[in-house]
Amino acid sequence: MIIDPLLHRIVAAQPYPLVFATISGAHLYGFPSPDSDFDLRGAHLLPLEKIAGLKVQDETVEDSRVIEGLEMDIVSHDVKKFFGLLLKKNAYVLEQLYSPLIVQSSAAHEELKQICSGCITRNHTHHYLGFAETQLRLFLKESPRRVKPLLYTYRVLLTGIWLMRTGRIEANLVTLNETFQLPQLPDLIARKLAGPEQSTLNDSDVSFHEREYEHLRLVLQQAHDQSTLPEAPSEATHAALNDLLIRLRLTTTNR
Repeated sequence: MIIDPLLHRIVAAQPYPLVFATISGAHLYGFPSPDSDFDLRGAHLLPLEKIAGLKVQDETVEDSRVIEGLEMDIVSHDVKKFFGLLLKKNAYVLEQLYSPLIVQSSAAHEELKQICSGCITRNHTHHYLGFAETQLRLFLKESPRRVKPLLYTYRVLLTGIWLMRTGRIEANLVTLNETFQLPQLPDLIARKLAGPEQSTLNDSDVSFHEREYEHLRLVLQQAHDQSTLPEAPSEATHAALNDLLIRLRLTTTNR
């Protein structure tokens, strides 16, 4: 994906310096519709006056609006909050950190990616199982039934299986299916890419996808049980994140 120069200008206009900014959402997952917005995610560095008081200000910055014709959904967290999320079983922030769709990077971003290989644990299975269940329920209750939540269901299950087997983040469903070879996915992705007029399914397809969900859920649980990933981030990972956070904070006080 070629990064639109407008995204660079949007990043440059953010209120605080960004350690990184990447694209998440449907563009990262490999099935953006013509009307998909851009999900811009990142970690910012608050100045001392925002963190020194009793209450931290602007720990999370959110902005959803159309900017020069692009529909944007922008979310960034201060580095301390972002690092804290990385130490939990929060796969969203890992996917944002390792997104190959990079709008802005830095030396700290590259260091953070190296450190956070130690944040990937077996417990991320619970994130993917929970998200898949939520998306399948959404798919089943809608009428007409949309392709989008079904694709999200497949995407998170395959990402979770891949993570448990390899210890690496891969959020792109097209890339994942090069390995998993699920024959139903190319048509579903093509429907999503075509836009709203092709993005619903017949009720006759539902039982098949429910069976596939149950099968992949079992595969993910088995991959979890067989995984050699740690149960939690190590003390060394905690220490490395703490050291990076201190060094980033000191850059704000020395300006």
